[in-house]
Amino acid sequence: MAVKNKKRADEKHSTDILENPDVLADQLSRTEEFIEKNRGIVFGISGLILLVVAGVFGFRYYKNSQNAQAQSEMFQAIYYFESDSLDLALNGDGNNLGFVDISEEYAITDAGNLANFYAGTAYLKQEKFKLAILYLEDFNSSDLLIQARAYSLIGDAYMELADYQNAASFYEKAANYKPNKYFTPQYLMKAALAHEKLNANSAAIEAYQTIIDQYWESAEFQNARKYKARLESAS
Repeated sequence: MAVKNKKRADEKHSTDILENPDVLADQLSRTEEFIEKNRGIVFGISGLILLVVAGVFGFRYYKNSQNAQAQSEMFQAIYYFESDSLDLALNGDGNNLGFVDISEEYAITDAGNLANFYAGTAYLKQEKFKLAILYLEDFNSSDLLIQARAYSLIGDAYMELADYQNAASFYEKAANYKPNKYFTPQYLMKAALAHEKLNANSAAIEAYQTIIDQYWESAEFQNARKYKARLESAS
């Protein structure tokens, strides 16, 4: 009851301020008096808020302009990448930056982030697996396909290094990232192979079974059945 009475009193006080000119004038007078007495604090806080707002908009403008510049720089690097001129794609040609420099100089931009993906993929093709892992782990995206692809490529690099535990872990991350019928079965097959390398047959069977149960329309379905049967007969 006390709480209800307090609430009613608060509501009445608010109504008095809005409806009674004398009460409203008194309230405004108190506010002005507070501002006058605390002018330094009030204007200091206001200035700080303005600085923060200006800083946010300034950073957004700077980031957008940097991203546009990075995209322009990446055009030639992507051309070299698609032409399999991987050294030029990675390190540039003297006139245009390569993915390595773009990823460093434009690190805060989306283009700089994407340069990590390209650099990691290029290093993987060059069989520089530790560098591939380094750059691919620096890449992040909310995209349906490309983030899972990055996880899978990291798994490929670990497989080449015979680090089957990490390979299996990243293949599973790829398979579990926004699963879809097009690529998830491929990642599950890779995860199963890594598990087999570790002699973790039950985990491999589980991966094959997921393909059989959930992705029976995929190209991997028949192989998943065959490999699962082989493991079960061997146990």
